[in-house]
Amino acid sequence: MASDKADNYGGVFDGSMGFGAKPALILIDFVEAYFDPSCALYAEVEDALENALRLRDAARAAGLLIIYTNVSYTKSMIEGGRFAQKVPPLENFIAGHPMGAWPKGLEPAEDELIITKHYPSAFFGTSLASTLTANGNDSLIITGLSTSGCVRASCVDCSSHGFIPIIAEDAVGDRHEAPHKANLFDMQAKYADVMPTTALLDYLGGLKL
Repeated sequence: MASDKADNYGGVFDGSMGFGAKPALILIDFVEAYFDPSCALYAEVEDALENALRLRDAARAAGLLIIYTNVSYTKSMIEGGRFAQKVPPLENFIAGHPMGAWPKGLEPAEDELIITKHYPSAFFGTSLASTLTANGNDSLIITGLSTSGCVRASCVDCSSHGFIPIIAEDAVGDRHEAPHKANLFDMQAKYADVMPTTALLDYLGGLKL
């Protein structure tokens, strides 16, 4: 089966874009809901958070723009539209709910950007694309949750807006291994460069902006 995939994708979906001239780092939806076993959204993604924090430390040292996203709704959840209708556990993200808080260790610094969204993509209905353009960023290192949901949606929109998506493969996570692996494979094939945290740390260690 692996050789079939290689034969089918080889020479068609095996390109690479590199880092670009000025990357930014985004941490997508690392909130308590995914780390608290009592929550319906718990996903056992503690390793992804640990690796994302390592990347954040390196990005801070390199002077990168660092962006966090979360999801927040009013009590009616009307802003969530069909997304909220399809996924009732999103009620954990009604404003003020403890499951929408940052997990310990992730608290953003005062000079770091927080983008609150209502839908999967960090770009949809937000100022993210304008912010990256104004700041001169041409690529985006993507960490976060979940691989098959908000990470993938943000990756596709990142590419569609003209930025280079770089997925930190072990700093993204999903509640199930099958969609996690399938979406990493597909993003690498069609939209992004997927690479391990170790390679990204090496890159960031030599970068000064």
